[in-house]
Amino acid sequence: MESRTQQDFDGLVLLESPFCSAVCDAEGNWLKQSRLWRESIIQPNLAGFLNTIVLLSEGSAKSLVDDVLQNSAVVSVEVRSTENAEDVRVLMLWQEPWGENDITLNVVLMDKDASCLNDELDLLRQRYELILSAAGEGIYGLDLNGCTTFANQAAVDILGWHPDDILGTPLHDIHHHSYPDGSPYPRECCPIYAAFKDGDVHRVDDEVFWRADGSSIPVEYVSTPIVHNGEIKGAVVIFKDISERKKLESEKDLQLQEIKKLKEELELERDYLRDEIHAGASFGNIVGQSPALNRTLAQIEAVAATPSSVLILGESGVGKEMIARAIHTQSPRKDEPLVKVNCASIPKDLFESEFFGHVRGAFTGAHKDRVGRMQLANGGTLFLDEVGEIPLDLQGKLLRALQEQEFERVGDDATHAVDVRIVAATNRDLEKEVAAGRFREDLYYRLSVFPISVPPLRERPQDIPLLAQHFLEEQCQQLGREAMQISKAQAQALSALNWPGNIRELKNVIERAIILSRGSRLRLDLAMPDLVQNVEEVFHEVSAPEAEVLDEEAFRALERANIIKALEKCDWKVSGAKGAAALLGIKPSTLSYRMNNFSIERPR
Repeated sequence: MESRTQQDFDGLVLLESPFCSAVCDAEGNWLKQSRLWRESIIQPNLAGFLNTIVLLSEGSAKSLVDDVLQNSAVVSVEVRSTENAEDVRVLMLWQEPWGENDITLNVVLMDKDASCLNDELDLLRQRYELILSAAGEGIYGLDLNGCTTFANQAAVDILGWHPDDILGTPLHDIHHHSYPDGSPYPRECCPIYAAFKDGDVHRVDDEVFWRADGSSIPVEYVSTPIVHNGEIKGAVVIFKDISERKKLESEKDLQLQEIKKLKEELELERDYLRDEIHAGASFGNIVGQSPALNRTLAQIEAVAATPSSVLILGESGVGKEMIARAIHTQSPRKDEPLVKVNCASIPKDLFESEFFGHVRGAFTGAHKDRVGRMQLANGGTLFLDEVGEIPLDLQGKLLRALQEQEFERVGDDATHAVDVRIVAATNRDLEKEVAAGRFREDLYYRLSVFPISVPPLRERPQDIPLLAQHFLEEQCQQLGREAMQISKAQAQALSALNWPGNIRELKNVIERAIILSRGSRLRLDLAMPDLVQNVEEVFHEVSAPEAEVLDEEAFRALERANIIKALEKCDWKVSGAKGAAALLGIKPSTLSYRMNNFSIERPR
C-alpha cells in the first residue's frame, strides 16, 4: 500500500495534543513529542522510556515493541512505573509507514481512570477517524465475528456501500461473498478472516470486491489483526481499486503477445529468406535454349503477372521449384515471401498445424504459438511441392482454405484472412489420380487453372552441355577448386544419356566428378563409369575425317569401352583361343592388368 508523506505525518501528532504521545523511528530516536510527553517523560529515546515501565502481563516491553515493528499490529497493554507501583497506565503502540522504505512507532501513554480513558479514547477515535477518512485507500474495521465496526469515506466511494448498511454486518457477506467467476467464496477460506485465527498479516492482490450495484472490481488488500493485551480483538482491512493497473497489465500482456507473434513471424521469415538465398545460389537463372524450354519460358511469362493458380507438372528432378521461383520473381508479389511446403514430408497428424499454425496447448507438444505457412505467405506466393502426396481426407481442409482465403489455427476460434497466390507442383498424373479416387476433383480444378508442363532433360539435349558447364563453374567455385572445362567429347557423351534423374542427376554427376578429379582435368569416367557405354557412339562420330583429335581422357574411355565390348562378345572369357585377349591380340596378363586399371568387373 502507499506510504504517507511528510505532510501526512505532521498531522498525526499535534504539538498541543492532550495526550501523552510521541513518535520515534525504527531505531528508537524521537521524531515528535506532544507537550505532555516532553514535560512528564524525561527520556532521550525509546529505550530509556522502556526502562521506566513494567508490563502487568507476561513479557518485556522491548519484546512487545519488536512484535509491533515486525507484525504491524496495534497493541494496547497495561503498564506500571518502575518507581511507583501504584502508577498504572495504558500503553498503546502501532507502526506507520514513513517515506519509501521506513516506518515509525507511535507511542501513547494514557491514564487507567475509566472516565478519563473514555474521554481520551473518544478524542483519539475522532482524531484518527478524521485521518482514516482522508486516506485514499478504503479502510474497514472488523470485530472478531467479522462484523464491520468502521468504514472510511474512500471505502464508501469505491464500493458504494453506505456505512449505515454495513456497520454491524458481516463484511464477507457484503462484498467478498463470491469469486471473480461468481462461484461461492466460503468465509473460512477468506484471508481477511484468517487474520483472526493466526494473527498474521495477509496480503492479497488477485481477488475482487463486489460493489453495491452488483458489479465487481479487482482489489489489492491487507488484513492486519488488532491485538490487545496479547489477545486478537479484530482486524483492519485496507484495500485499493486496482482496475486501472489490471487494465494496463492486460494491455501489456496483449502487447507482449503481439511482440512474441511478430518475433516468431520474423524468425520464420528469416529462415525462409535463408532458404531463398540458398536456393537462388543453387539454381541461378534458368539455363538452356532448347525449343522445349523456350515453350515453358513463354508460359511462365504469360501467367506470372496474373493472380491465377499454377500447376507445374513434370518428372522428378526437372526443376519444378525453379519454375515456381521464376513465376514468383516475375509477378507483382516478387517483394513478398515465397513460402515452400513439401507436402510429402508433412506427417498426417501435423498437417493442419503446418499449414494453418496452432496456439499454445492445442495438442500435446504445442508448447508455444506457431505461425502456419499460409499466414507466413500472406501477400506472397505459397508453393505446394509434391501436392499429389496430400492424404485424401485432408485435401478438403486445404481446398476450403484456398477457396475462402481464410483459416483457423489449431486450437483457436479466431478466423484469419490471407491473400495468397497458389503455385503447386507434382510428378504424378493428377487426372489419373482423380479417376482412381485418390485426389479430389474439385481441388484439382482449383489448382490447375494454368498448367505448365516442364520437359524432361532427355527432350532438351541441346541444353545438357550448357547445364553441365553451368554446374561445373558453380561447383568449382563452391568447392574451392580451380576452373575446369567440359571437353567436346564429354559434352557429346553426356548429351547421349537418357538422364532418368533429369537436372538433379546431372548436377550430382558433375559435383561428384569435381571431387574425384585432380588438377584441371574433369574425370567424368571416375564419376560415371556407365558413361563408356555411350562412348562407342562418340567414337564413330569423332572418327570421321572432320573430327577433332581425341584427348587422353576420351582415348582412355574409348579403350575401356573396346575392352568391355570384347569381353561381352567372348562371354567375359579372358584367356584361351576364344578369349577376349586373343580377340584383342594381346596377352591374357596384359588384358587382366588393363581390366584392373580401368576397374572393369564382370556384371553379377
